[in-house]
Amino acid sequence: MENGPRLGITPTAAAELVRQAALAGKPGLMHLDLIKATYDEGWLYIRLQPGECGGVPVARADGITLFAPVGQFHLLSGLTLNYYGDLSGGGFLISLPEGAEASACGGGFRFIEKEQ
Repeated sequence: MENGPRLGITPTAAAELVRQAALAGKPGLMHLDLIKATYDEGWLYIRLQPGECGGVPVARADGITLFAPVGQFHLLSGLTLNYYGDLSGGGFLISLPEGAEASACGGGFRFIEKEQ
């Protein structure tokens, strides 16, 4: 993981990842990858799945190891995964690195092209 992305996981996100991995029968193992939006070019969304799913470890925190595809390291660097929960439900949120903007729904992001 020394040469991997600088991907952060907050304690609340780690706790929810641990819970979801355990419920799926894959204790301590979750996979994160970015999927491209089919309706709007340039937007990326995070998909989380239990297990390794052919990825390599990119982050460890509080009982969870997060795996991701090597080919997405450059896109994951600088992201921080967080989780919020309240009486109406909950969900994962991402804190974006400089040079990225969030979608209106907050579930996706894209990198802003620099003007030359």
